[in-house]
Amino acid sequence: MIIVTGAAGFIGSNLVAELEKRGVKPVVACDMLGSDDRWHNLAKRDLYDFIGPDQLFPFLEHHKNRIEVIFHLGAISSTDATDGDLVMANNYRLSLDLFHWCGRHRVRFIYASSAATYGDGSNGFDDSEDNAYLAQLRPMNLYGWSKHFFDKSMLQHVASKDAPTPPQWAGLKFFNVYGPNEHHKGGQSSVIPHLLKQIMTNGSARLFKSYKDGIADGHQARDFVNVHDCVDIMLWLMNASEVSGLFNVGSGQAHTFLDMAHGIFKAIKRDPQIDFIPMPEKLVKHYQYYTKADMTKLRSAGYTAPMTSLNEGIADYVHTYLLKNDPYR
Repeated sequence: MIIVTGAAGFIGSNLVAELEKRGVKPVVACDMLGSDDRWHNLAKRDLYDFIGPDQLFPFLEHHKNRIEVIFHLGAISSTDATDGDLVMANNYRLSLDLFHWCGRHRVRFIYASSAATYGDGSNGFDDSEDNAYLAQLRPMNLYGWSKHFFDKSMLQHVASKDAPTPPQWAGLKFFNVYGPNEHHKGGQSSVIPHLLKQIMTNGSARLFKSYKDGIADGHQARDFVNVHDCVDIMLWLMNASEVSGLFNVGSGQAHTFLDMAHGIFKAIKRDPQIDFIPMPEKLVKHYQYYTKADMTKLRSAGYTAPMTSLNEGIADYVHTYLLKNDPYR
């Protein structure tokens, strides 16, 4: 039995879809559906069960002899979140309790960390587990800090051996993920659906001006990674039970927002038309101008599959999902 928390979310629902495609059963989805339309992300899936977060631990206890792996992707992931108590209860305490449950019952534990743990990137993007390096990182929002706090706490428990450790544990520092099933995220979704809507509506794409010396407008860069690659890495880890650790999950390449916009225009066969607009004041002081995942550690652990190129990923996302009446995987 496979448990996926955050199963109705962006990455979680893509993982559930791929598990079904590969014939891995039974799969139990755990999430809160709320009042938005994220239920569509699971509407096509053949699930063994669906449970809410408040039912998770009773369900685990009842089925503890059947559970092989828990993919813990559930979290309050908004970078605008301000309720510290709520964020820490969900992103830290629940995660740590689940980690300890997996340790006691010898269940493998693969969870979502985040590239937001790296803060402004001034200390690099090294998925090191060294305490001294981790202590230098300064996440720029509550979400990133909660993930960083859990990473450090979990590593301390592993090192101290003060409690049983899961037979496999892996924390995945996802970079800028894009792909199907992110519609419910609204303003927190990747830039592709926003730019495509602008282009289809007004004929042009709007990008933020740069406020950093040496970086031209549109040349702010990110490591954009296709969600299908993220899922493939998670399933590789499920099959590589001897591999544990913190791992970056990105493309290993930094592409500018101009690259992204040009990729969308190319996908829909239109000439690029780009306008540069002022960045909202609240973002100016906390804006990341560059991210790039160092993928050396994951490659050294044995993951060899090529990553999807940006233009290939954009074209697939636009034509297979965004331009269709049913954009859900």
